Amino acid sequence: MPQPIAKRVLLCGYYGEHNLGDDALLQVALAQLPAGVIPTVTAYDERQVRERFGVSTVPRRSLRRVLAALKGVDALVLGGGSLLQDATSFRSLLYYGALITAAKLQGKQVLLWGQGLGPLRRRRSRLLVRALLPFATAISWRDQASASLAAKWGVAGLVAPDPVWALAPQQWRGMQGPLVVCFRPTHHLDARSWMPYLEALSSLAVQENRQVIWLAFHGEQDRGLLGQLRSDGLLSPELEYRSREVVPAHPREAMAVFASAGLVLAMRLHGLILAALSGSPTVALSYDPKVAAAAKAIGCPCQNLDTPVVAETLLASWRSCLDQPPAAGLIQAMHGQAQGHQSMFEGL
Repeated sequence: MPQPIAKRVLLCGYYGEHNLGDDALLQVALAQLPAGVIPTVTAYDERQVRERFGVSTVPRRSLRRVLAALKGVDALVLGGGSLLQDATSFRSLLYYGALITAAKLQGKQVLLWGQGLGPLRRRRSRLLVRALLPFATAISWRDQASASLAAKWGVAGLVAPDPVWALAPQQWRGMQGPLVVCFRPTHHLDARSWMPYLEALSSLAVQENRQVIWLAFHGEQDRGLLGQLRSDGLLSPELEYRSREVVPAHPREAMAVFASAGLVLAMRLHGLILAALSGSPTVALSYDPKVAAAAKAIGCPCQNLDTPVVAETLLASWRSCLDQPPAAGLIQAMHGQAQGHQSMFEGL
C-alpha cells in the first residue's frame, strides 16, 4: 500500500537572528506541527537553526531564494511574532506581502500562526494588510488587540496567548536569589532617563545583598549593554561590583537563570514570558504595548518607559515583588490556553 505523500511547509519568521524569543517561537511551532509535516525554515544564521532544530533552511534575507522555496511546499506559515507591521520598515511589510500573495496565486494554504498585528503607522500599510488578510486560510492571534483590529476589517481568527507560553513551566528555586535584568537598548532611555532605573536597581541589590545578572536576551542587540552603561559612568560602584553579564545560547538556558532569580526585571516580551514560565517573581518595563499587555495578563507590575518615574517609586514596587513568585495556577492557565494555536495546523 503506497505511503501518503508528506506535506511540506515554509515556516517564516525572524529565526536565526540570535534572539531567544524567536528561537522559542520556532521551538513551539515545530513542536505543534503535525507528525510527518516537513518544514523549511527561513533563517539568518542558517547553520545555527539547522544544527539546533534539525530542519532545512533558506536564507531569510533573500526574497528570491524564499520565493523559490515557496514553490516546493504545500503551505506558507507565518510563524509567531508581529510580522505584519511597519515599525521595522515598510519594506519588511512588503516582503511578507509578497510571500502571502505568491502563495495565494500558487493555490497554497496561508496560515498566520500566533501573530500580532501592527503597529501599522502608515495608511498604505493598513490598506495593504487589509487586502492581504483575506488570503489567509486560517489565523491565530496572540492578543486581543490584534484580533479586534482584524475583526474591524471583517477577518476572524482564533485568539490565544503568545505561543511561547506553550513551553513547559519550570520549578522556581530562586528564594534569596540574584536580581536578573533582561534589559535592551531603547530610544526611550537616554543617559538621564536610565538613572532612576539604575539607582533603584543599585539600592535594591545593596539593601537586599543580591548579585545582579544582566541577561542578554538578544545576543547581538543586548550584549554589551552593561559595559556601555559602565562606560557612560551610569553605574554606581556598588552596582558595578555586583553585576555580571550572561549571554544564554538557548531559551532553556535563560529559563534556568530565571528559575534561580529572586526577581526578574524584564523589558523584552519573551523575556517576561520565559521568566513567568520559570516561576520567577517578575516585573515589567514596557517599551511597547505588547509588553504591558503581557504584564497585565499575569498581574505583575509594569512601568511604562515613556512615563517619568523616580527611583524611590521603582524601588518600592520592585521590593514588594522580591521572592514573591506568581500564582502557579495563573501560569498553568496561560500555558494551557497557548496550546490553542496548534489548531491552525489541523488542515495540513
